[in-house]
Amino acid sequence: MKKLINNPDHVITEMLDGFVAAHEQAVKRLPDTTVITRKDAPVKNKVGIVSGGGSGHEPAHAGYVGEGMLDGAVSGEVFTSPTPDQVFEAIKAVDGGAGVLLIIKNYTGDVMNFEMAAELAEAEGIEVERVIVNDDVAVEDSSFTTGRRGVAGTIFVHKAAGAKAESGASLSDVKKTAEQVIRNVRTMGVALRPCIMPASGEESFELAEDEMEVGIGIHGEPGVEKKPLSAADDITEDLLNKIVPELELNQSDEVAVMVNGMGATPEMELYIMNRKVQEWLAAKGVTVSHTFVGEYMTSLEMTGCSITLLKVDNELKGLLDAPSNAPAFRVRKEK
Repeated sequence: MKKLINNPDHVITEMLDGFVAAHEQAVKRLPDTTVITRKDAPVKNKVGIVSGGGSGHEPAHAGYVGEGMLDGAVSGEVFTSPTPDQVFEAIKAVDGGAGVLLIIKNYTGDVMNFEMAAELAEAEGIEVERVIVNDDVAVEDSSFTTGRRGVAGTIFVHKAAGAKAESGASLSDVKKTAEQVIRNVRTMGVALRPCIMPASGEESFELAEDEMEVGIGIHGEPGVEKKPLSAADDITEDLLNKIVPELELNQSDEVAVMVNGMGATPEMELYIMNRKVQEWLAAKGVTVSHTFVGEYMTSLEMTGCSITLLKVDNELKGLLDAPSNAPAFRVRKEK
């Protein structure tokens, strides 16, 4: 194992300290917690939005804290849900009196711990709503989930819900926007190499040099099948053929595209994948409204990528275009 770390037991704390030092104009860390919030949190009379999960997915989730996106993010240990007390601290820190929405990826630990935190907050008089993201089309159930996993499509939920909240919408309306994205977003991924856990130094699964793992999640878990390594265009078509039927796309539809690196994939290769995504959708008569290529939700240093499609309408397009100063998702205001 070769990693730029000190003590494996301290990677989360040291990472968060470094993150805040890099972005101290936009974010702050709650003392003695793994919670990152907006610098100006809580924002009075604005719906607060909290997400989070295990570390190892950077820039998710702290990278999406900022005006126009999340008000708070909670980091757990590597690939481990944050504890209910940490999530509870985040809820309290971002509550500006208009309620708080929890955006939860569909992993058993996340769902359980965020639900427990919501109950603690509600007992203190804070209005809390929650949504569960389940965009991964690869598996229906896994060792981590009941139902489909929440993966890179979660970023679109953060962006749309965050923009809606920034506009002054009510908690109910912000939740409806998040649910609309969840209904209309689908993802599938592939890995060429597994990741290595800092604590153990072991690869999360085995792959031969001429193999790829199709349908991987974001916690280092294997996918649904091993296949011979193939060309980028073939991999792209394979993933799209799984995603598109789930969305029931028609020629009149528009989508936002995200080609997401899993941690160790060169941008060169991500853009090659995106080239085929754009060609394939154009051939089907589907219009692409937005394209995002880069690392948005990773799995440590896993080599591979995921493709996410979000079916959009005019409102969702506007929310994706709305300003954001989150470090990992900056959108400038129109002049």
